[in-house]
Amino acid sequence: MKKSFKYFVVYKPFGMLSQFTDSDGRKTLADLFSFPHDVYPVGRLDYDSEGLLLLTNDKALTDKLLHPKQKLEKEYFVQVEGVPNEEALLRLSAGVVIENKKTLPAKVKILKNPPPFEERIPPIRFRKTIPTTWISIIIVEGRNRQVRKMTAKVVYPTLRLVRVRVGNILLGKMKPGEVREISCSEIT
Repeated sequence: MKKSFKYFVVYKPFGMLSQFTDSDGRKTLADLFSFPHDVYPVGRLDYDSEGLLLLTNDKALTDKLLHPKQKLEKEYFVQVEGVPNEEALLRLSAGVVIENKKTLPAKVKILKNPPPFEERIPPIRFRKTIPTTWISIIIVEGRNRQVRKMTAKVVYPTLRLVRVRVGNILLGKMKPGEVREISCSEIT
């Protein structure tokens, strides 16, 4: 019997784990939706990061998407403290050394307008004397807390991080906590 593959796009909210159980009682993906028992996240987003998360029971697709040689683009909109100068943007683009290893080149640009995300709960810290800037960072790796470590390395710490794209799958107008089942054709 041929297995029926399922594909889901989730807008993982801030303060939720990218897994289905937690011994400490924190919110998990199981709190959002009654996913089939054999569906798992493709990659992850940290507890304090938000945005697009793919889930599937298609193991071959998961393996393909996560394999480093695929160089699958992941785009993040990142709110940083301060206004990054040209040197910081060039360093991020060229790659920075985190944990004794240089990151692969990234595509980095300042967003002209803040993205239309709902206010995060809890809201990010606000300082009257320090402005914030939204930037787009596109990476092809997925090292632990990579984007946060990259922005910290160039002295513009991340305040809010939202993944908006994985490959050709977009977060679009989804809201935090929203789940959408997608077809295999959308994945390909």
